[in-house]
Amino acid sequence: MSALDDLFGTLRARGRKALMPFVTAGDPDLDFTAAVLRELVRRGSSLCEVGIPYSDPIADGPVVQASYCRALDRGFRLAQGLQMIADVAPGLGAPLVTMVSYATVHRWGVHRYVTEAKAAGVAGAIVPDLPVDEAGALAAICRQADLSLIQLVTPTTPRARALRIAELATGFLYYVTVTGTTGERDALPPALVDDVAWLRARSHLPVCVGFGISQPAHARALAPVADGLIVGSAIVRRIARAVDGPRDAVLREVGDFAVSLLEAMAS
Repeated sequence: MSALDDLFGTLRARGRKALMPFVTAGDPDLDFTAAVLRELVRRGSSLCEVGIPYSDPIADGPVVQASYCRALDRGFRLAQGLQMIADVAPGLGAPLVTMVSYATVHRWGVHRYVTEAKAAGVAGAIVPDLPVDEAGALAAICRQADLSLIQLVTPTTPRARALRIAELATGFLYYVTVTGTTGERDALPPALVDDVAWLRARSHLPVCVGFGISQPAHARALAPVADGLIVGSAIVRRIARAVDGPRDAVLREVGDFAVSLLEAMAS
């Protein structure tokens, strides 16, 4: 069983749901990224998603795109990001997954990326620009390395295709709440709860929900039907204050926000 299988099996046995914060590697620098990961896990997050900066992301809104630009402007390189993960993962006590463009994986070399990510302590990869029809080769390489390949399902995915995606995915399914890009939203679609419940009832994999989740009310509404919640822009926006603000205060704010979501998920 993979690290993600172990985690979700343990959470399910305890009747708990996973909070998975997203952070951008290298924003504002890799030392602070490591500090944020430690703080988020210390405050109760079950796993974390690490975004690998890329100049042309297809699914990320302005907040995450800006964080990628800040990291790239400071000279971020994939090898440095994997080294940061290798340094922090052994003492973290929670799995890490990467959000990485297939362009990055392809340029690095698919076998090399999977091998080195796994060696660094990465438990899974989310590759948003790789459709299920073209993911077979990467899925096979990931399976051999016991690295989960997490697949995305969106509100516009036909249900027959969603079931195909669920068959290929490992680790968990990432259910995208809205059409469009990442970003904080005041309200989530009214059909979301039913759509997530439908998918969860038909897949053996955990279903984690992301895009737009930015407040405790969202967490409270979705926790009953999802196995985990993914929160990105609301956290990245807070982390951005560390560019020219007091870092200790930013860490506390990010940790307090995570706790508010966890409390809502448990209520």
